[in-house]
Amino acid sequence: MKYPRLIVSALSGGSGKTITSLGIISALKAKGNQISPFKKGPDYIDAGWLALAAGQPCYNLDTFLLTRSQIIALFLSHIQKESIAIIEANRGIYDSIDTQGTTSTAELAKILQTPVIMCLDCTKTTRTLAALVHGCMIFDPKVTFAGIVLNRVAGARHEGIIRQCIESHTGLPVIGAIPKLKKNIFPERHMGLVPMQEHNWADDAITSAKNVAENYLDIDQIYRIAQSAQNLTEHLETNSTSHSCLHNNQKKVKIGIAKDAAFQFYYSENLESLQMEGAELEYISPMSDNLLPDVDAFYLGGGFPETQAKQLESNQSFRLSLKHAIQNGLPVYAECGGLMYLGQTVIVDDKPFEMVNIFSVQFDLSKRPIAHGYSVIKVCLPNPVFPVGTELRGHEFHYSRVLEWKKQSDENLAFQVIRGKGFWEQHDGLCYKQVLAAYTHVHALGTPQWAIGLVRAARRFKQKKRAMKIIP
Repeated sequence: MKYPRLIVSALSGGSGKTITSLGIISALKAKGNQISPFKKGPDYIDAGWLALAAGQPCYNLDTFLLTRSQIIALFLSHIQKESIAIIEANRGIYDSIDTQGTTSTAELAKILQTPVIMCLDCTKTTRTLAALVHGCMIFDPKVTFAGIVLNRVAGARHEGIIRQCIESHTGLPVIGAIPKLKKNIFPERHMGLVPMQEHNWADDAITSAKNVAENYLDIDQIYRIAQSAQNLTEHLETNSTSHSCLHNNQKKVKIGIAKDAAFQFYYSENLESLQMEGAELEYISPMSDNLLPDVDAFYLGGGFPETQAKQLESNQSFRLSLKHAIQNGLPVYAECGGLMYLGQTVIVDDKPFEMVNIFSVQFDLSKRPIAHGYSVIKVCLPNPVFPVGTELRGHEFHYSRVLEWKKQSDENLAFQVIRGKGFWEQHDGLCYKQVLAAYTHVHALGTPQWAIGLVRAARRFKQKKRAMKIIP
């Protein structure tokens, strides 16, 4: 069980982890190495960039959404043979939702016994960085720190001072120094990097990251650090989650996946779990497809419908076909941006844009996050997907808010929010007919009931359609 691997972490967010990770992935790949990318924490955007750079799907390793054994199983099941695993961290190395550090990158590093490269923002500092690195090393001696990447160095003298301080006081090698770049390779928006699906320059940005890594990082030393990772010694627990398609001869169902510049936030694990349960996936664009095709269920993930609101509104034929299918009982599961799309209007820059109008909700956008972080919800009312009484872990991250909700008699909120904000008054999970829409995102591996429930709803609808065709 020898798997070359490393984690790229930092002292805080915004230190350069993403460009460093993308550069390392691209540079190692250019040398003929196969890369298996992973992202720590609940993140869709960085994961999309990592997948693009590696040419492989990126999987999320999250110590809040997943158990220890689930993380190990996920890692081992998706690291390619003869590949190098590059794991991009989130926030600071020890940052966590609790004082014990249970959701930190450091905890993940210990679970996967993985060496850590620290990316340091060197802006307006020198010797203090050595003290901070040394403090990280002694804070938890079980974490293996293997190298330092300096970022935003002001020049050769600045770099030399920091390099000498860190190497003499901590014993860690400085394996690269990235100067202050004149051009921002990866533009940012309020939720971090702009999703790569929105731009045709994504490949150029990856190439730029590769050039940065090749010019300023010791790629050979980074390769040796990944190869130095010890054998994984954990024994995996048997995965007790049963997949219906593996245990019976039920025919497959077809589940549509909304995927375009407006909707792109999907965990690879969620899509794969639907397939494991017996679903065929069909990718659909609410922006450009004229009509919703014949599917047995529809998954509307998160994204930025507000940035594509004009085009979503102008595609009236698709909106009407989706609304008609929902009225006829089509199961729809929607998360965050998908929830907004099912509302009445989305207000952008004081201008309302018409959406599908399944729910009489008006959304607008705040300049500050409305909800940001992990969530815990309890299913309190019947719904198309989850059994009542189920407790789920998820996360929220959105700037949109409910400006007005004209609640109809046949609409309910199925989730009670224990931790987080939700949709309305500490509740989430807006229900109508066979639609379940929520601000909460779930991870299918940590929430196996999700894929089981959605595929089951699709099967019921498929049987209904077949019965309707038989009856004159």
